[in-house]
Amino acid sequence: MTMKILFLVQDEQRIDLDCLYDGVAARSDCDLRRLSCAEQANLRRYFRENVEPERYDRIVFFLRFKKELRQPLFIRSVPNLIILEHDAWQNYFPGKYQGKFSAHYRRLPAARVLCSGWQVSEALRAEGVDVVFVPKGYDQTLLRVTGAPRDIELGFVGSTKNVAYRERLSMLEAIKAREPLMTVRTESGADYCAMLNRIRFFVSADVGMNEYMIKNFEAMACGCVLCTYDQGEAENRVLGFVDMENLVLYRDVDELQAKLRMLRADPALADRIAAAGQALVEREYALRRIGARIVAALEPPLRPNPPPGRLERLMLALRL
Repeated sequence: MTMKILFLVQDEQRIDLDCLYDGVAARSDCDLRRLSCAEQANLRRYFRENVEPERYDRIVFFLRFKKELRQPLFIRSVPNLIILEHDAWQNYFPGKYQGKFSAHYRRLPAARVLCSGWQVSEALRAEGVDVVFVPKGYDQTLLRVTGAPRDIELGFVGSTKNVAYRERLSMLEAIKAREPLMTVRTESGADYCAMLNRIRFFVSADVGMNEYMIKNFEAMACGCVLCTYDQGEAENRVLGFVDMENLVLYRDVDELQAKLRMLRADPALADRIAAAGQALVEREYALRRIGARIVAALEPPLRPNPPPGRLERLMLALRL
């Protein structure tokens, strides 16, 4: 029997995730709704006016964490709740959200969390969260190899301004001091695809995040040789990442430079790594396939929701 899902997502996101939503809809009876910032900020009202929870087998939130964080009492009351989260790495990263994901999920004991990092998932599981690892991916309708000349040897495309990316910025600056690294920003869509297809070696620097950000998968899909900060043996094993076979891993600038020297001396090896990386993400990490993995993660029974404690009951009464 097809699962009936209410899928609540942000109406404005930095990247277009329609392919992911299509992947979920292809495997379920999916009622997709795009919530404005105001609707996300008052989920109690949105549900009261627009939702009949009993109609759905699962209710999936893919909303802004800072909006969810302010509404734990109501969110706890949502039945059959799944939370899809791509930013839980910040729970273990110095910054304003350090420890906040753990605290939030403790208030939602019946919810299942779909987390995009393996190590982050394991850490949350050790804290008692019902968590399933579902990796990030790339938009297979947009990103592909075009055959354009790769006239940028080393490049990075993306943000470095957010305070959460300070370690990324520090690493990129250290590399730039010793290598001809070009860092750029582009518009999403065709401009982004075109830029990735100009880059021979895409240099990624997700330092301290304990998972690989989406740009790694996107760069591989566009045929770059991905040179990325090593997130560790466990993350690599689960993702199928093999150093000097389908990507290039480094822990410091010296290691990156040594591997770049090897690849510059052996362009055929660089070509093989790029082709193997592209094949891996096309096989495993297209967003439509990730959507199917999300639906599979919804199917096992959820935990029962224990009754709220005395303080929670009082706060709920005051809000009614």
